[in-house]
Amino acid sequence: MTLLNDQAAGPDPTDALSSVPAAGSRRGTPPVGRLKFCYGPMDCGKSTLALQIDHNHARQGRRGLVLVRHDRSGAPQISSRIGLTRQAVEVGEDTDVRDLVRQEWARGQHVDYVVVDEAQFLSPGQVDQLAELADDVEIDVYCFGIATDFRSRLFPGAARLFELADELQPVQVEVLCWCGLPGRFNARVVDGEVVREGDTVVVADTEQSVVETSASARFEAEFATVRYQVLCRRHFRAGDLGPVTAHHGQLRLT
Repeated sequence: MTLLNDQAAGPDPTDALSSVPAAGSRRGTPPVGRLKFCYGPMDCGKSTLALQIDHNHARQGRRGLVLVRHDRSGAPQISSRIGLTRQAVEVGEDTDVRDLVRQEWARGQHVDYVVVDEAQFLSPGQVDQLAELADDVEIDVYCFGIATDFRSRLFPGAARLFELADELQPVQVEVLCWCGLPGRFNARVVDGEVVREGDTVVVADTEQSVVETSASARFEAEFATVRYQVLCRRHFRAGDLGPVTAHHGQLRLT
């Protein structure tokens, strides 16, 4: 069984005295897993893609571990806005994701891949752990999440994924601002106004709803409704939510 620890099983590949393979040769180099980050704004289909990746791998007989951090439903599951759901393991603030793999091994289960939804909420240290799983035990890791928060700044977990991932892939499903231009920015809307300050992690949906994560936010939630709306850069900067609509949530271009 492969061990996840700091004791190297062989020569340190970073050691200057290590043997160097001939140019273009990978002979003698063990295969490694991949760390991939698929990112995009709300409504672009990240969770749907995560579920599809899990389905495709499982159909080929591979066994995966499905993780999530702060799903919009508030439950330990991956939930897509088109109605698909999949039970998942909730990653806590202090969870060592390597331990989750070790627990599967202890039950006699092999792990070929890991799927992580809402990966932007991971800590940088947890992203490092995912990279270790890819490199040291050859597990393919697929992360899905939003790159920037409601202030248009990178989430710490997303920033670390940009630094470490073998592959970065923007989700190709286009999300539109109310004006018809591509939307990239997730504006937080409180009582109909775009806000620029507050807790970084406030889990809500494009519908009028509130699921807060801190005592101060819960206190504020008694007096306010919170939702998110995807905007283009121009209207995000202006705080312009577009024409008034009778429907809550993402505006329709009709």
